[in-house]
Amino acid sequence: MLFNRFYLPDFDLERLEVVPRLTLSSSHELLVRLHWVAILYGHIRASLAVTGGVHEGEDALKAMMAGARVAMMTSALLKRGIEHLSVVRGGMLAWMEAHEYESIEQMQGSMSYRSVREPAAFERANYMKVLSSYALPTQGSPGAGDEPIWD
Repeated sequence: MLFNRFYLPDFDLERLEVVPRLTLSSSHELLVRLHWVAILYGHIRASLAVTGGVHEGEDALKAMMAGARVAMMTSALLKRGIEHLSVVRGGMLAWMEAHEYESIEQMQGSMSYRSVREPAAFERANYMKVLSSYALPTQGSPGAGDEPIWD
């Protein structure tokens, strides 16, 4: 399993003890996993699983389209309860029906490196394109006028 979360201890400075610290994931953490599963899909014989960052049906669908056979979720269930699984499943089924997918197998790997029209999107060469797509905040928008963190 790639990118499994490491649970690292923290230090309690008052009691001078090492203490466990659980930090739950967010959907944003899914991106690095999608990137590497999409690159590995079809290049290795192992089944791929995504763990970390799967919170919604869309997250699970993205994992499947990258090439995962399994999408694992823990943080979302700890935050929202086991009944959240029915929300995730319902979201997946609704999306699949709206986009005329009959099965997970039909979509599996469809957004992988091997399958997309522009595989360069997964490569370092795409770095400058991503950076140039960033728009600086305009005056009056959130983040505008903030002082720079460097001098």
